[in-house]
Amino acid sequence: MADHDIVVIGGGLIGCATAYYLARSGAQVLLLERGQVNQGASGRNAGSLHFQLEHRLIQNIELDVRELEFYVALAKIAIDHCRGLESELGCDLQVGMNGGLMVAETPDQVSLLKRKAEVETRQGLDVELLDGDAARRLAPYLSSNILAALHCPHEGHSNPRLLTPAYARKATEQGVQLLTGAQVTGINRERAGGKHWRIEYRDQQQPDRSQEIRCHAVLNAAGAWAREVGALANLHLPLFPVGLTMNATEKVAPCVPHLIQHVGRRLSLKQTDDGNLLIGGGWSARLGQQHGHWAETAAPEILLDSVQGNLRAATEVVPMVRSLRLLRTWTGTTAITADHLPVLGEVPEAPGFFVAAGGSGYTYGPTYARMMSELMLTGNSSFSLQPFSPARFGGLNAFMGQAG
Repeated sequence: MADHDIVVIGGGLIGCATAYYLARSGAQVLLLERGQVNQGASGRNAGSLHFQLEHRLIQNIELDVRELEFYVALAKIAIDHCRGLESELGCDLQVGMNGGLMVAETPDQVSLLKRKAEVETRQGLDVELLDGDAARRLAPYLSSNILAALHCPHEGHSNPRLLTPAYARKATEQGVQLLTGAQVTGINRERAGGKHWRIEYRDQQQPDRSQEIRCHAVLNAAGAWAREVGALANLHLPLFPVGLTMNATEKVAPCVPHLIQHVGRRLSLKQTDDGNLLIGGGWSARLGQQHGHWAETAAPEILLDSVQGNLRAATEVVPMVRSLRLLRTWTGTTAITADHLPVLGEVPEAPGFFVAAGGSGYTYGPTYARMMSELMLTGNSSFSLQPFSPARFGGLNAFMGQAG
């Protein structure tokens, strides 16, 4: 007999949300988090809900158009899901979906914006291309440099300090056993055709004592540390940690109701319910290193060039930002793949070992979680996750996995 139906590794948004949906459907779930819930990227991002294709996704749009079309189709599902989150979870998450604008400042950027709009419109995403004057009528705070903008009325933001804890509470209400300070140290399948997995972990309160549990399936939702968790199961997972920078200005009266992004520059900008402007968009921070490896537990180092470059982009798009004082800069670590798409599904070389990590994990996290719970419990999901499957990296695990 297994101790649990499913063990979820990782107490971020995807891990807590998937645990909740699994338990709500009747599964016995244990969630192991080596630190504290929401301690990683889920709680350290800027809270954007960006359903338009991001700057990082469209730099090779002609090569990736089929995959991007699939991503856009998923966005429509995620929009409806996000609008219902506060009702579903029964609490205020500071969800504001007042629309977003992706702007362009050069003719080449306008051309890219138009190409992006074609891909999104073909998949039914509600977007409208505006010239510069029309964009400024909608958003008077935009610079005269803006030549065009793509408007999506469904974009916005929510509070990352609230969303994951809300899912964690709902998960425990559904019977999920949630252990923090639990460091996973081993993941192995039973030998001789066994159908169970054995998970070893150490409790930080008893670091010299290792504990073992058995389960039918494992979900690796460890975010930036998903690759290391995969290695414990003798698997290669091409998920790579990156350090990112976020900035917050002083509080001001409501002035920027939209989520602002840029088609050709790294920029995201929005105003919180408290009045601060949050400025980000993918500017790097330096990951710590120790003995030739990334230092997993250290916060990435702030790079002055990233802060200055991020604020320069913000002031050139929204000039009123120049008059504001920078209140805080912080960093976080997230995970990306080479194609910038998420990894969602079962690893073919390790039946019963599932992965959910990467790829706009805050915006799409609740939707990824719901789809993953369906896939793990029934073998199918209401929206096919096949293009995001770990199978697309199957060559990396041709000699890996564990004998069943």
